[in-house]
Amino acid sequence: MRPAPADEELCPIETEVDAALAWHSGDARATIATLIDDLRHMKLQLALAEGAMSRGMTRGWRPTYDRD
Repeated sequence: MRPAPADEELCPIETEVDAALAWHSGDARATIATLIDDLRHMKLQLALAEGAMSRGMTRGWRPTYDRD
């Protein structure tokens, strides 16, 4: 059995955080701004999808926009 590489030892969320920071050359403010913009976009997409779906199609399920 061989040891796992160092990057496999990180949990997936830490790896994703590191990747997001690396995309912005370590600039945390730019990373957060991009994530907020992505969140706004996804909320808009969710609202559009909600408007296009019938209640019968989703059997009464309604999307939520915030985490519990």
